[in-house]
Amino acid sequence: MELTVYNIKGEDTGKKVTLNDEVFAIEPNEHAVYLDVKQFLGNQRQGTAKAKERSEMSGSTRKLGKQKGGGGARRGDINSPLLHGGARVFGPKPRDYRTKLNKKIKALARRSALSSKIKDNQVVIVEDFDFEAPKTKEFVNIANNLKLADKKMLLVLAGQNNNVYLSARNIPGVNILTASSLNTYGILNNNAIVLTESSVAVLNQF
Repeated sequence: MELTVYNIKGEDTGKKVTLNDEVFAIEPNEHAVYLDVKQFLGNQRQGTAKAKERSEMSGSTRKLGKQKGGGGARRGDINSPLLHGGARVFGPKPRDYRTKLNKKIKALARRSALSSKIKDNQVVIVEDFDFEAPKTKEFVNIANNLKLADKKMLLVLAGQNNNVYLSARNIPGVNILTASSLNTYGILNNNAIVLTESSVAVLNQF
């Protein structure tokens, strides 16, 4: 598969870049994508949610009513979950939401996500570029030239580039990742993917 390479002015350079069909043209495996995204989002959770149980509530332990004959459910002290202001039944406790996933499943999920983006025509290839200094305005101009200013965009670089990163980090809806750190959620959580020419060589090895 070949895609046209554009420059930062949005002009066709006349060059083509070859994409590995085993990465960009497979039949997407939706279950693998689901597992990878679920793991990614779970790993982001702090797991610090906590609700007080009955034994942790402050209040008298005096039994408020008779065990039987009241016409309602049995209840003990004022901390009973049956009463307003009482404890919560089976409330959340601090826990670790991190899970494990096989490397082959994660790789399949990434390839599936990239293939689905290609099928939806949401991938653009641009020549490698750099800024002499961080300039948000210059990055906005590039997005306008590529007609992506109104879309949620992911820019994939071959390696770290502080000037480009600092130029784009304050723009809403723009994310930047290196090819080696690309993940399934990052691929799917946008409306357009911009790949630099040199990043394609890295992605072809996925």
